[in-house]
Amino acid sequence: MARPAESPAPPLAFAVQVFLDHLRFERGLSDQTLAAYEHDVARLAAFARAQGRAGPRDVTTADLRAYILLLKDLGLAPSSIARNLAAIRTYFRFLLGENLVVADPSDRIDTPKAWKKLPDVLSADEIARLVEAPDLAHPLAWRDRAMLEFAYASGVRVSELTDLRVRSLHLDEEFASVFGKGDKERLVPIGRRAIGALAIYLRETRPRLDRGKSDGRVFLNARGGPLTRMGVWKILRAHVEGAGIEKRVTPHTLRHSFATHLLEGGADLVAVQEMLGHADISTTQIYTHVDRSYLHQTHRSFHPRA
Repeated sequence: MARPAESPAPPLAFAVQVFLDHLRFERGLSDQTLAAYEHDVARLAAFARAQGRAGPRDVTTADLRAYILLLKDLGLAPSSIARNLAAIRTYFRFLLGENLVVADPSDRIDTPKAWKKLPDVLSADEIARLVEAPDLAHPLAWRDRAMLEFAYASGVRVSELTDLRVRSLHLDEEFASVFGKGDKERLVPIGRRAIGALAIYLRETRPRLDRGKSDGRVFLNARGGPLTRMGVWKILRAHVEGAGIEKRVTPHTLRHSFATHLLEGGADLVAVQEMLGHADISTTQIYTHVDRSYLHQTHRSFHPRA
């Protein structure tokens, strides 16, 4: 199961502590269950504030649907998202009972099933526009460019991207070691453009950011701490907009594009499986969803009776 994203302290206007006190003293929930509720509701409150919502009265059903999609983009499993949604429903039922909201925006949100729809694939031109979108006059431009180049070059999961350590980069040998699901280590090749962007970032930008709070992570935020998955999502969204890309792009879109482009280029499925860190090749076969024109072209080129 994917690990949940980090949650900042909840804004006071969202009455999260009042809600937790209700669960503790009136419903007698355990400390472990309370901690899960606090984590889930605090993260929702932070998301709502980022969308300009001053308090729970301002949160709409559309906001909650966008939030559920964000959790999916951050890599949470459907079971984890369902748990989050259960906490949100309990939270809004409490607020409604206390007259802190006038309607429950969660009552029309369906429990997520296992998603089957694949994300959009970016074209090679769109990838080029995206990685070149950071304005090099901006102090964090090389961090963003290195992050985008590495994500597409390696096909890593967003959790692997945020966990990446400096000691795990082997730029002279053109690969990195990452730890995937179940803490399994694997080597991922990285190309020259990603290596070049990483080298500049590590030499010029990262030393200015690192204030002793980095835990050796490669990608840091403006305060010197490790980038979170939500931080990666926000950076990506800003540069997608700057590149004029109208598709819905998430960190997983880069992973999907990486795999699809390799397979379209003729890469062996087993090799792509290894690079993606899939235990079962049937999981990798999901990424063979490529353009029909490419399939027709391949069939015409190689089938003896095409």
